[in-house]
Amino acid sequence: MRGCLMFVPHYYRPESPHGWLDIVESYPLATLVTSASPYPRITHLPIVVDRDCDRVQCDTLLGHMNRSNPHWLDLVDGCPGVLIFNGPNAYISPAYYEQRVASPTWNFVSVHVSGTIHPIVGGKPTMDVVRKTVRTFESSHGQGWDDTHSIEYFESIVSGVGAFRFRVSNVDSMFKLSQEKDSATQRRVIDRLMSSGRSADGDIANLMRPSGSDQEHRGGGCDSQSHGTFGQD
Repeated sequence: MRGCLMFVPHYYRPESPHGWLDIVESYPLATLVTSASPYPRITHLPIVVDRDCDRVQCDTLLGHMNRSNPHWLDLVDGCPGVLIFNGPNAYISPAYYEQRVASPTWNFVSVHVSGTIHPIVGGKPTMDVVRKTVRTFESSHGQGWDDTHSIEYFESIVSGVGAFRFRVSNVDSMFKLSQEKDSATQRRVIDRLMSSGRSADGDIANLMRPSGSDQEHRGGGCDSQSHGTFGQD
């Protein structure tokens, strides 16, 4: 097992070792961080799960960026990196607790995926990543747009695209969802969030609900059950 890179109190650890994948798929705009001097390289980019892997042992993610980005030149085969995925977040007012003495906080979900980066060589494999990304996002976030009529356009710009595989070695997850509060207080927080009218508040409230699939995601921590051996090619 590799040590966690993110501090996570035990009560924010996950009840499911695979809940991190739901966050990656629902909030796929990641922050890629790699070492550089004098400051780390940082790029925001979309990430998709390689569907050749299953949810039990998902060890490969796919991404791409503009080759004109100086960050691309740093991505040599096997270089280490971290992908940060930010899920929903919401301010929690002390008024929600209905207690005389309390303090405010912020509920949030964050997933840090550590691993190695492997640039993809060749126009066709790069195009495959681009089209996989389009299909994935049109299915989950878009309108089902068909890219068939845009293939020639894609081919005209794919030379400027740098695609890569990200081999997962470790996953740190933090699902800060008021788990330290008693159940009655949690219900009050959920009710206040659901009535706020803010979409992110509703997303956090749904994750807090202690039933169904949402229960699997309550908590966060170092998802170490199998990820410690990923990326050992």
